[in-house]
Amino acid sequence: MNRKDIRLGLPSKGRLETGALDFLASCGLKVRKPNPRQYQATIPAMPGLKVIFQRAGDIVFGVRSGSIDFGITGLDIVEEYCSDSSEVMILHDELGFGRCRLELAVPEGWDTVHSLGDLAAKVQVMSGPLRVATKFPDLTRDYLDANGLTGCKMVSAEGTLEVAPTLGYADIIADLVSSGQTLRDNRLRTLSDGCIMRSQAVLIGNRASLVEREAVLSSARQLLEFAEAHLRAQGYFVLVANMREASAQVVADRMFAETELGGLQGPTVSRVVTRKGEEDMCAVEVVVPKERLGQAVNEMRSIGGSGVVVSPVNYIFEEEPERYAALLLALGMREK
Repeated sequence: MNRKDIRLGLPSKGRLETGALDFLASCGLKVRKPNPRQYQATIPAMPGLKVIFQRAGDIVFGVRSGSIDFGITGLDIVEEYCSDSSEVMILHDELGFGRCRLELAVPEGWDTVHSLGDLAAKVQVMSGPLRVATKFPDLTRDYLDANGLTGCKMVSAEGTLEVAPTLGYADIIADLVSSGQTLRDNRLRTLSDGCIMRSQAVLIGNRASLVEREAVLSSARQLLEFAEAHLRAQGYFVLVANMREASAQVVADRMFAETELGGLQGPTVSRVVTRKGEEDMCAVEVVVPKERLGQAVNEMRSIGGSGVVVSPVNYIFEEEPERYAALLLALGMREK
């Protein structure tokens, strides 16, 4: 590999583009794109990284060929085009945006077909093979074969799939579904057991780049570290309160004995310096999960906490990013 730059492919349009840009900004890795019509950009927090905007499918092929080192795209596309490629590695499989499902959908007029079993019965009385319009022929065929619906004909389509049954060039479709409103608008409905896969945005990387170029591996660590720290923090809040007590240990003991305010590794209790020189005031800081926020505020008050301040947590960094450790293991490498 002759080039020296490090490249990250991002989707060039649609919800995945917006989601990727918002996600990276939330991770402290804001993309700088001075001209919206340009297909290249930078991330000031990672000066050695070049951002290239591409179609979601092209990102997968770029990572597979090694023309780009990293990419953010949909898991559905990765599984369709690169499930058999050892060069494409999924570095993070839950970025938390771009969620959708690849679903089988049949015309509403097929009022006896509500499951795969019903579909199989329908196929038995059809004069020809079941025609399925889809942009994911391999995933769809594998799913139908695994459920006993062999011999189906995949119909390739690049435009709007929902009109295929109406126009007559397919019997049913297999397409990505979010809310399902587009299907309903086109008089289609999903099967009760017709979900082929659930998808969301993932971070992928090229194996050879990661193994052969130390700078690429270092960039992978930074991307994973900030992504994990941001995603981990989303479920937590910081509570800060004052308590009239001279001893920090007494405050901590009271919290452990009378509340469930343990935090991630225990509360932080410190002395408060006041203008009047009072020595009987402590500040308590604790990190709590979002679902326990209301309970935590009440518990803090119950042991004498006042002026309770609640703030969102932006990042929670661990000693080592979990997925980076998994990456090193998958590469057969040890951290230097």
